[in-house]
Amino acid sequence: MEEKIAIIEALLFASESPLTVERIVETLSDTEKKEIVSLLEGLIREYDTRGGGICLREVAGGFQFRTRTDLSPWVRKLKAGRPALLSTPALETLAVVAYRQPLVKAEIDRIRGVDASGALKGLLEKKLVRIVGRKDVPGKPIIYGTTRKFLEVFNLKDLSELPTLRELKDLQEQQE
Repeated sequence: MEEKIAIIEALLFASESPLTVERIVETLSDTEKKEIVSLLEGLIREYDTRGGGICLREVAGGFQFRTRTDLSPWVRKLKAGRPALLSTPALETLAVVAYRQPLVKAEIDRIRGVDASGALKGLLEKKLVRIVGRKDVPGKPIIYGTTRKFLEVFNLKDLSELPTLRELKDLQEQQE
């Protein structure tokens, strides 16, 4: 049992992206999915109880070590010298895609009121947005949606965890 926990912990640490239960089962072929889930739940509790700088969280359909959110001021301070990941136009474009997906560029442009080409290109390069297909209309425009990396970056299990528009409005009112 302790050996399996150590192996799972090592796999999670070594993985560059959230590790799915299925992938862990493939790696530990002598262990059933139910046992893996139980061991992961135990590890989550263990890290939460310990109260250290990292925790284990379910993110983007898998599990990944994360820094505790209450320690973010220090992490931000450490990374202060690094440029911001996304510009305001990119964040606005990403929000439109996240909440309205799947959609075509013309819809993004209409909602934002400006040409989103540059922001969309940057989001594609950062792998936060992806091409999900083509719309079956004349010209066959490209359809965009968010990626698994988007879920990872914003610490979401899935899109249902996005705040509702009402929650966003309440948050904005609290900040004013």
